[in-house]
Amino acid sequence: MSRFQDKVVVITGAGGGIGRAAARRFAAEGARLVLVDVSADALEETRRAVAEIGAPVLAVEADVSRSDDVRRYAGAAADRFGGIDGFFNNAGILGAISPLTEYPEETFDRVMAVNVKSVWLGLKIVGPAIMARGGGAIVNTASIAGLRGTPNLVAYTASKHAVIGLTRTASLEFVRRGVRVNSVCPAPVETAMARELEAGFGGRGPERAQARFAATIPMRRYGTPDEVAAVVAFLCSDEASFVNGAAYTVDGGSMA
Repeated sequence: MSRFQDKVVVITGAGGGIGRAAARRFAAEGARLVLVDVSADALEETRRAVAEIGAPVLAVEADVSRSDDVRRYAGAAADRFGGIDGFFNNAGILGAISPLTEYPEETFDRVMAVNVKSVWLGLKIVGPAIMARGGGAIVNTASIAGLRGTPNLVAYTASKHAVIGLTRTASLEFVRRGVRVNSVCPAPVETAMARELEAGFGGRGPERAQARFAATIPMRRYGTPDEVAAVVAFLCSDEASFVNGAAYTVDGGSMA
């Protein structure tokens, strides 16, 4: 398929499992990519993976919670490729696993900065760039944690509820300018974040936590990064031309 031939797609959190899978997927379908991550090593690994596919690629190390850095990666995309057509607003962190009343304030602030402020900044700065291009699509990464409560995961849960709220608001404001905005809501996915989750809930027995989490999913397994990337690619494609303001679950039936 070449649904994104010569389209310019920006991906934040590109060094993580879902970001890297999305980068490979867009590259395989003809996109030119701008990859953004705070981790230089992880970013370089994704850049190499995309380059091996043969896609034009630019890697930008940036802290997505800082407006100057967001302007810098958006500007770099415009300078290198002439504009932006699609945006996977994906960067996020898990934070602490702790009861609400014991949750560290500084960790709460950092989770909200990376998971919420960065999404808002991306919409605020990249959104107009896509409008200037004549329209396109944005996908924000939320979570099934944004659709229900999760004990001992207060900041992450609150942040992902906020991402869905930002998605819905932006979808109403941007659609008249030709930009669709949607979100994906994965259940646990086979990534480094899942290992953090298991360690936090499982203590010395994270494998037992993994089994418990998998048992809550009707398909009895975690998702894969490629399965999430496939939904992201669909939402960014013209095949989803009438999809706007949606929160797409990629969860093996967890929210059914």
